[in-house]
Amino acid sequence: MRVLIVEDERELAEMLAEGLRGEGMLCDITHDGLEALQRAGAADYDVIILDRDLPGLGGDAVCRTLAGMGHPARILMLTAADTLSDLLEGLGHGADDYMTKPFSYLELVARLRTLARRTAGVSAPVVLSRRGVSLDTVRRVAERDGRPLKLTPKELGVLELLLAADGAPVATEELRDRLWDPALDPATTAVRVTVHALRRKIGDPPLIVHDAGYGYRL
Repeated sequence: MRVLIVEDERELAEMLAEGLRGEGMLCDITHDGLEALQRAGAADYDVIILDRDLPGLGGDAVCRTLAGMGHPARILMLTAADTLSDLLEGLGHGADDYMTKPFSYLELVARLRTLARRTAGVSAPVVLSRRGVSLDTVRRVAERDGRPLKLTPKELGVLELLLAADGAPVATEELRDRLWDPALDPATTAVRVTVHALRRKIGDPPLIVHDAGYGYRL
């Protein structure tokens, strides 16, 4: 699942991204409404977490624009306003769901997964597959030749990126930026260790190849 977080509270945005990456989701962050529109037009997001109270181009305007252009991503709007009229107004701009701050993180994750299931029917296929390996990107279930693979959220995230690349190499830096904190020390072995564990769990014959200077491919 790929998520765009549009939130001007930088600490909250980073906290959300860190948590969702821990769930195996691919996360991008922007703090600006105009940049949010540019990113949404350039990438296939399943869900957009949109702060309603953005400076400059506000969340309402971003939501109306995305809805007007028929963007397939589902929109979860966040706001400090909690009256019924605020809820109805937010949904009226084209949001698919609405949460007030402060919110339960576990409830947020549950709502994101529900929205992603709706998105799957109109955008990218739910199941990615290559060479006998398949991944249900919504249910987070992976198999090889019908054999269930017991993967961690990070391993599922790596597998999703490799399957989506359809045989092309995915740079170590991209794996790190999408699934870990982009500020993570480049010298860390986190990516290599996770890929090694994933390769072992997928089993023989080995399917994950490391192309020196390019990255990993399936």
